[in-house]
Amino acid sequence: MQLRHYLPTTIFGRLLTIILVPMFLVQLITVLIFYERHWDSVTRQLANSLTNEIRLLIDRFPENPSETSIKEQAEFAHKYFDFKVTYIPDSKITSKDITTDTSYPAFAFKQTMNSRLIYPWTADLSAHPDTIYVDIQYPEGVLTLEIGKKRLISSTSLLFIGWTISSSLILFIIALIFIQRQVRPIRRLAIAARQLGLGRDLPDDFQLEGAREIRAAGRAFQAMRHRIKRHLNERTTMLAGVSHDLRTPLTRMRLQLALLKKTPEIDELSKDISEMEAMIETYLAFSRGEASAPPQPADIKQLLRDITEQLQKSHPQQLSLIFTEDEIPDFPLRSSSIRRALTNILENALRYANNAEIRVRRREDTVLIQIDDDGPGIPPEKRKEAILPFQRLEASRNQKTGGTGLGLSIASDIILSHGGQLDLLNSPKGGLRVHVILPI
Repeated sequence: MQLRHYLPTTIFGRLLTIILVPMFLVQLITVLIFYERHWDSVTRQLANSLTNEIRLLIDRFPENPSETSIKEQAEFAHKYFDFKVTYIPDSKITSKDITTDTSYPAFAFKQTMNSRLIYPWTADLSAHPDTIYVDIQYPEGVLTLEIGKKRLISSTSLLFIGWTISSSLILFIIALIFIQRQVRPIRRLAIAARQLGLGRDLPDDFQLEGAREIRAAGRAFQAMRHRIKRHLNERTTMLAGVSHDLRTPLTRMRLQLALLKKTPEIDELSKDISEMEAMIETYLAFSRGEASAPPQPADIKQLLRDITEQLQKSHPQQLSLIFTEDEIPDFPLRSSSIRRALTNILENALRYANNAEIRVRRREDTVLIQIDDDGPGIPPEKRKEAILPFQRLEASRNQKTGGTGLGLSIASDIILSHGGQLDLLNSPKGGLRVHVILPI
């Protein structure tokens, strides 16, 4: 398994990982070194020091103490060691091991006490949050010492861990703020590029910001956008002039034919002129793509209902429209362009098939329009060719049977201008399946 499969998918997540992983490793190594070195050394030193003080007190304490000697030793222990000493005569301790605490300070204390004391002893480190109780068995009684827990357990370890975690959190918050500020212009640039790919207007708040490289990418994107718009505008202007220049002689020819005597030859010429006008309109529609109209929120379901009702009136074949229960919101479309594209696809289906079916469903953040027919279909090796302009899969040059070869090309051009996708597949009905995918 490659490393990239474990990395976050967003640039924000990856930058955060670059910050967090070294920080975590540094903190982990620091804490381990602290516990291996400082914690071990300090704990053992405290245990040794406390055990030596207890041993000194035991050496001064007589085996059969009187009340006077007990009082003297208690004053000595309180004055020099801050111990509270209690002696209970004629008593026995119940255990000589630390059994209630498995911490490292208890382990170190037990080792040092066992190595220095000759009397049986026991200790309780957890009975009180601030006090350690040590019981030492004398021949005639039990000596009990109450010792502050700070004498054995160092608070610097918790303080060190607290400061380590706090400083890491502060650094993480600062890094998070800076990463968000660095990622924001990249995210805005990605949104602007997606909007351009979908044929929509750029966000109102788009502006050049961020690091030098991001600004350079933003300037390159804006230059590309301006070039694309200029190219489309120049193409539209040129085609408008071509349209005027071609229509004028055709109109003169039609007027001249109208003044001539009706003959079979004149009728044929009139039909040719009509076909030329239709072809010119088709070519201009393909080149223009009606991409100048801004997209507006539209209901794709209602649009398909209208197209289906219109085609059912003019085509006797069976055409059905099926919606799933998925809720499809209104999303930006050039309704007239999408209507033209879907109509072209459906007219192709109805021209060659007896039955056609439209299914519409939502798939994540896209709308899938699936059109199936029971016609002859298109061979897989010719499907890419079928979408190219002026490519007629029918061998004849008859406009009524083969068309101009622009129906699917116009549809594909319009769908691509919306940031969508058109695919030709095999249909379970035996004909062609057309997938139209539009982003919401």
